[in-house]
Amino acid sequence: MPFYDVVVIGGGIIGLSTAFQLAQRKKKVLVLEQSDVGSGTSGACDHMILLQSKLPGLPLKMALLSLEMYKAWQRDLGEDLWFETRGGMILVDKEEHLPFMERFVAEQESIGLNVTMLDKKQIRKKQPFVSERVLASTHCPDDSQIDPFCVLKALLNAGARFGMELKKFSKVVALERSSDHWRVRVQNENEYEAQVVVCAAGVWSREVCKMVGLELPIRPKRGQILVTEPIEPIGETNVWDSDYIIAKHVSHMQKDETARRLGLGFAMSKTHPGNYLVGSTREYVGFDKSTSLEAFIAIAKRLVELFPIFKNVRIIRTFAGLRPACEDGKYVIGEDPENPGFFVATGHEGDGIALAPITGALMTQLICGEKTSLAIDELSPARFRSSKKQEQSTVERGRF
Repeated sequence: MPFYDVVVIGGGIIGLSTAFQLAQRKKKVLVLEQSDVGSGTSGACDHMILLQSKLPGLPLKMALLSLEMYKAWQRDLGEDLWFETRGGMILVDKEEHLPFMERFVAEQESIGLNVTMLDKKQIRKKQPFVSERVLASTHCPDDSQIDPFCVLKALLNAGARFGMELKKFSKVVALERSSDHWRVRVQNENEYEAQVVVCAAGVWSREVCKMVGLELPIRPKRGQILVTEPIEPIGETNVWDSDYIIAKHVSHMQKDETARRLGLGFAMSKTHPGNYLVGSTREYVGFDKSTSLEAFIAIAKRLVELFPIFKNVRIIRTFAGLRPACEDGKYVIGEDPENPGFFVATGHEGDGIALAPITGALMTQLICGEKTSLAIDELSPARFRSSKKQEQSTVERGRF
């Protein structure tokens, strides 16, 4: 039976980032992907390394470090990732959102993000076609983007140079702890042994973790996106609206019933070929990856409200992806305390592209027994073990 230092479950951007960085450290690594590389969340999302959407504190610190790693990957991996820094703006066209966004920006600025508030005149210089309804905007010149498929390809090729192996169409069906190592069985009855197993299975992480008795509260959250025909750039930066931040962090503030139900937040970014990706939604609909007319209309309506020039631009297709969302709103990164050698890297929801490099680095440090570059105890899967014990303890106390 083949033996590896590490088996990584999941061939998306989080799994490949982790596997590549472990292979760099001379670890013998096998990646098991149940379908094809990039067939899940990583292949059905936008391309943003968006700093402004991250909560002040650990998420933003992770994003800042991840951005620097992407710059190094663009330089060192030997392939074009289509890395580009166009900057980003978050438009505010609702009076009631202004105080929240001003506080949000002030907190981000206080821990080192290069972000400012712009007035109407400053907005128009960067976005000459924006609607007059916009009251204010944030601006961060460091918001960047990559092409997820180019990154996946580069990580695969670079990892292979360090001996990383990939087996596609290898769905894991059983995990068993045997003495001091793990036995991993896939659906074709092949088995592998490893010192360490990493669950980076995205929206399927809950099912994988159940195999070792870890109840991980990960649920798929659908995001729908429209794709325009290629056009000339209509502004200097990529653009979001304050509803995007509200829907992500404080959805109870959304007053419009349709927007609240769809988790609607405006996002518009230009791809390298000139298409615009326009979204998006945040919907709990299970594993349904279909698109809906309701979301299409809502997104298109919001696009024309903020940029009337798009009235005459064709939408050429739509797509939807599922994001792995954790019920407490935090990522899950760390070792399961009740299963030595079983690590988890999931729950990034819409932050997976942005945080893939730093997540892989943190996982590599943990697996190699090193001090992590950031304090990430709050992200450990141990929090779900302790909460379970607390629930049991409360029940037991109630019996006496």
